[in-house]
Amino acid sequence: MFAFELAALAAATCWALTGMISAGPSQALGAIAFNRLRMVLVFIMLSAYVGLTTGWSSIPVATVGPLMLSGLIGIYMGDTALFLTLNRLGPRRTAMVFSLNAPMSAILGFLFLGEALNLTQISGIALTFLGVLLAIRFGKRKSQLHQWEDIRGPLWIGISLGVIAALSQSVGSLIARPVMETGSVDPVAASTIRVGVAALCLSLMMALPYQRFKPLGPVTLKLAALVGFSGMLGMGLGMTLILYALSGGEVGIIATLSATTPAILLPLIWWRTGEMPALGAWAGAALVVIGCAMLFT
Repeated sequence: MFAFELAALAAATCWALTGMISAGPSQALGAIAFNRLRMVLVFIMLSAYVGLTTGWSSIPVATVGPLMLSGLIGIYMGDTALFLTLNRLGPRRTAMVFSLNAPMSAILGFLFLGEALNLTQISGIALTFLGVLLAIRFGKRKSQLHQWEDIRGPLWIGISLGVIAALSQSVGSLIARPVMETGSVDPVAASTIRVGVAALCLSLMMALPYQRFKPLGPVTLKLAALVGFSGMLGMGLGMTLILYALSGGEVGIIATLSATTPAILLPLIWWRTGEMPALGAWAGAALVVIGCAMLFT
């Protein structure tokens, strides 16, 4: 009965783990090279799976265009901006800024789809933004020395990249929603198309004669394995789970559950670093979850 809701919660957990796993490899390779390798590996794995099933037959020709556009905006642009943010702000702050995709989706629905926003939903948007600001401003104690709490470069650039990532993800989801709401499209096949477009665009980007697009270091076997695992967990499993959840669950509940990533991430960071997150981080994550719940009620 709760399969779609559990899928959304599992997707949020996958994304929380992905942020932790990706932090090291993304720093070592650079965001562009890391994301390209990640997308290529995920595309190969997903293509192999879909090729062994009947997934391709579930994709009508008319839906290929929207799925490709969704992948271009939501994954190529969104994920690239996301890992640029991760390299600057660390996994905790990145997850908080990226959680703005929930209120952004509601605002986009209001502006472009004619969806109404009542007072409760407007309050939810405000609470979500407040939670993000609280977690960024008061989310670290002076005694926290782990490198994940460091800010590299100007803070405003990191936040701007995170906002671009959240907005791109919102637009990508908005484009894919009508396709997935039919319930007849295989979520894995849909994810394969979206990831394939992102992998192609990133490969073309790295072929340009700009040093900043090249890997910062060599790709070792261990590094490639971490990148592949990160991609399969976040893009392969996480995105497929959320597309499955959207295919049959209530959009509001699914959106709220998938927005719990910042809250799930905090105990994981505590366990990994041995440093308890500051009270502001917990309070900010709680406000984000409450705001999303109000937003999609």
